[in-house]
Amino acid sequence: MIHAASRQALADLRGQVESVIGRFSTLDGLIGLADELYAVVDLLIGQPQLRRKIADPTTNAERRADLIGGLLADSVSASTTQVVRDAVMLRWSSAWDLLDALEISGDDALLAGAEQDGALDEVEDELFRFERILDGDSRLATLLDDYAADADRRIELVQRLVQDKAHLVTQRLLMHAVASQRKRSVTHSIDALLELADRRRSRSMARVVSAVELSAVQEARLAAALSELYGRTIAIRLAIDPDVLGGLVVHLGDEVIDGSIASRLIQAKNALAG
Repeated sequence: MIHAASRQALADLRGQVESVIGRFSTLDGLIGLADELYAVVDLLIGQPQLRRKIADPTTNAERRADLIGGLLADSVSASTTQVVRDAVMLRWSSAWDLLDALEISGDDALLAGAEQDGALDEVEDELFRFERILDGDSRLATLLDDYAADADRRIELVQRLVQDKAHLVTQRLLMHAVASQRKRSVTHSIDALLELADRRRSRSMARVVSAVELSAVQEARLAAALSELYGRTIAIRLAIDPDVLGGLVVHLGDEVIDGSIASRLIQAKNALAG
């Protein structure tokens, strides 16, 4: 979780990462960039002294960048080294924010790969559906969030669940979400990935849960109403869940608008019990 004091640094880094991403014309190249960024994060997690040195805002930024650049030069590509150097030269409120920003850059590289592959909508849909599976199966969510368990076992579980039915980028994002030492909740990680995908298209995505299918006209009206309410373009991602009974539950970022009959019945029951 990036803290408020580091948000400007993250915004600056995203612009620099986009210029690096633009050099790649293949999905494989962007997967390689993401893998290397994830590996750098793992390295820095295991090297607390180095981590503190490269994130120390009281030292010269160029020297910090030269330090990490020299260490990585023979291990990762020039593109990865540039992203890490660019990140290290920015001012972060903590070393952990720096590491989280590098992970976000890896996620963004994978999503850019999906975009280049013409599959960003497909990846978003698959992430959303996987999130719905976790929402309906608390035991599965607990297993995937169990960081006392071996990471390889959690990755294997994800692989069994998605098999080859999901896009390669979806598989990579989900496997990293459960293996990462920095991501503590798969569900929250998927939310962040969906927001990152939306940002690539300068829009927001409302995840809507309904008891029944909505018609195209109903979806368009709901999207227009939400866009007007929030003052920005909002698209709709719909999931069907008979348990809501009727009405809609709308998730938009951290906000939940619960207009379901199930929610109102629970409220009524609680009022009677009180």
